[in-house]
Order: sequence, then structure tokens, then C-alpha cells
Amino acid sequence: MRVNSEQQRQLMLTEPIGPLLFKKAAPTVLIQLITVIYNTADTYFVAKIDTAASAAVGVVFSLMAIIQATGGSIGMGATSLISPMLGQKRVDDASTVGTSAALMSVLAGTLIGALGLLLLKPLVGLIGARDEVVPYAMDYARYILLAAPFMTTAFVLNNILRSEGQALYSMLAMITGGILNLFIDPLLIFTCGMGIAGAALATMLSQMTSFVIMAIIFLRDRSIVRLRPKHIGRKPSVYLHIVRMGVPTLFRQGMASLSSALLNIQAAPFGAAAVAAISIANKLYMFVRHVVLGIGQGYQPIAGYCFGAKRYSRVKKVFWYATAAATVICVAIAVSVFFFREPIMRWFRDDPEVVRVGSLMLRFLCVTIPLMGFSTYVNQLYQSLGFAIGATILASCRQGIFFVPLVFLLPYLFGLDGIVAVQAGADLLTCFVSIPFLIFFFKKYLSAPDEAD
Repeated sequence: MRVNSEQQRQLMLTEPIGPLLFKKAAPTVLIQLITVIYNTADTYFVAKIDTAASAAVGVVFSLMAIIQATGGSIGMGATSLISPMLGQKRVDDASTVGTSAALMSVLAGTLIGALGLLLLKPLVGLIGARDEVVPYAMDYARYILLAAPFMTTAFVLNNILRSEGQALYSMLAMITGGILNLFIDPLLIFTCGMGIAGAALATMLSQMTSFVIMAIIFLRDRSIVRLRPKHIGRKPSVYLHIVRMGVPTLFRQGMASLSSALLNIQAAPFGAAAVAAISIANKLYMFVRHVVLGIGQGYQPIAGYCFGAKRYSRVKKVFWYATAAATVICVAIAVSVFFFREPIMRWFRDDPEVVRVGSLMLRFLCVTIPLMGFSTYVNQLYQSLGFAIGATILASCRQGIFFVPLVFLLPYLFGLDGIVAVQAGADLLTCFVSIPFLIFFFKKYLSAPDEAD
């Protein structure tokens, strides 16, 4: 049964912010956690093979980040246009944007997968694999590259469903894939004797499953946005708009890939244990970040609808509600991780050097985790409402403008201890920069009185 677009619009504009944000954010948080499960499950089971295999998963994470950045940027570019369009009752225009974005994601994912497979060995070397880690990284990356078209397109379909406030459907698709991954990971790794290649194959099959479920949702008209050949954009401006609005996500997630590769390269001289420790600590950190992103993805369509309908006070209100909720959760997680950081590391890999390095990195990260919600939502505010330049600058700070200088400076000054402090330092500086950006946005774009329909 197709969703009534006018009912959805009225829901976004009139329901109390607290219950509405919870209703929209709960599925997106679960979706983000399932995304973490894909990687964390692989990290956990592969760590039982040996330290070099565990390091390989961390290295290939840079490659997965590139695939995710591609699909995420196209998806977020479409989302930034679709939510305001639905707020303005332009359903056909939203369908054109959604269909065009889906086509772009298939082509982009296929291109990445094909080029990656052709250049597999130099590629894994480029992203930080060394010595005994190289064979493991190649085995793992091969299946990830085969899954690239499904991964990029699944990201786009997920974003389209979220943009129209239908996160429940994408949640069901992602949960199904995540549960499948948890079951077949150990089966393929240990029972079938595939090792690290089994972990990658499990991820590929799980991602394909999520994609198929979301595709069926669109084909059966369970969404507001219709994906049909007749809606494919004929004008270059459609694709340029999607790309322009997706640039902040491309910068943010592309920089994440670059920063992960640089971190692996800097840690490689200290041995596989150092690379493995940083990989595991980063996965735990990404767990928190994905919770924050999930709440943000719940508030973005609300903000988009309200901004399109010129309900400016409601945009500000949902921003502060989301920031408060994320901050409370992040403080609770940071305190818990700080006191249990060593047992957590041992649960993944009971190697003394892995535990020592990983625990130190988690201690640094716990300082900046409580600030994550605020800086993330300032960035998402700019992007979700169509302000690409500001969003791109903010997106570049955390993993680029601040991270890149620190990843060279801190190791030079403090060795391995400097490497594990890089991400926390970049996050702290990003938070400081976000404050004037928010003040400017509120005064410039959200200070006018609300308009009635």
C-alpha cells in the first residue's frame, strides 16, 4: 500500500518534536548499528585467526569507506533535495531525483568494483597493507569489490526511504542482512575453512540481501518516491544537483578512507599488532559514531520538510533535541568504555601489545566522544537544508583539514602514542570550528518568522 505523501508532510510539520524524533531516529539508529555489525562481526571473528588477519580487516576498511562514500554521497545528495521537495508537495520531482540517484549508484559501484579488481595488489599496498598482511587483505578485498554495486545502491535506496520518513522499511532490510552476516560469518570462516575470504563473502551476501529487500519495497510501491525508468532524469542539471549536494558526504566519508589509510601507513612500522589495535579501537569508536549518525539521519528529514515549508523555529527545535539526545548517549558510552577499555580489547584479541595500544587510543577517544553529536549535527544541518559549501567545509575538518596535519605531526613528536591521539585531536578541533558555523546559520537562515500553509 502506497504511503500518502500529504499525511507524511503533516506528520513532519505538526507532531511534537520529541516523540517524532524518537519515531524517526529509532529505525535509523538501528540501521547504523547494523552497518557497524557488518564490520565489527568480521573484526571479531577474523581476530580469532591471527593478528595479521585482524590488521587486514582494518586496512580494507579504507576501501570499504570509499565504496560507502560513493553510495553515501549520491544518497545524501538525493536526500538533501527530496525532503524539501516533499515538504513543497513536489512528489514527481522527488521521484526523478531518486531514480536518477539510483542509476548513478549502480554505474559508480560497478566502476569501482571493476577497477579495484584489476588493480587489486597495488591497491591494498596503497591503503596500508605490508608484508604478511598483504595476502589477507587481497582475499578480503576481492569479495568487497564484487559487492560494490550492491553496496552503493543499497546506500542510495536507504537514504531515499529515510528522506521521506520511511526508515522502518530500510531498517528491516538492514537488520535482515546484519543477522545473516552474524550467522554465516563463523560458518564460512571456520566450518567451511575459508578464513578471511569467508568473512568477506559473508559481508557480500549480507549486503546483497539488504539491497534486494529494499529494491522489492520500491518495486511494490511501498514508498512515496517512485523508482521507474520514466523518472530517469533527462537533464544534466538533475545529476549535477545530486552531485553538488552529495559533495559534503563524499568529502566526509572520502576523507574517512584517506585518514584510515594514513593511520594504517603510519602505524605499519610499529608492526601488525599496532595496526590491529588501531583497527579494533576504531571499530568501537565507529559504533558510537554510527549511533550519532542514526539520530542525525532521523532529524534530517524532519528538518528538511520543515525548512521547505518555512517552519524555521521547528528546524531549530529539532536540532537541539537531536543534539541533547546524542550528547546524553555519548557521555554514557564514553564513561563505560573508559572504565572497561582493556577487557573490551581483550574480547577481540588477547594480545598484550594489541590491548595496550588499543586501550590507550580508546582513552583518548573517550574525551571527545561527548562532543560528537554537536559537531556532526551542525554539518548535517548545512547539508540536509541544501547549503553545500558550508557543509563541505565542515565535512572536511574532522578527517581532512585537521586530521591530515595531525597524522604526520603527532607521530613525529610522540611516536606510536601520537598516532593513537590523532583522531581525538581532530574531533576536538572540529567541534570548536562548528560553533561559529551554527551561530551564523541560525542568524542568517532561521531567524525569519514561520509561514503558515
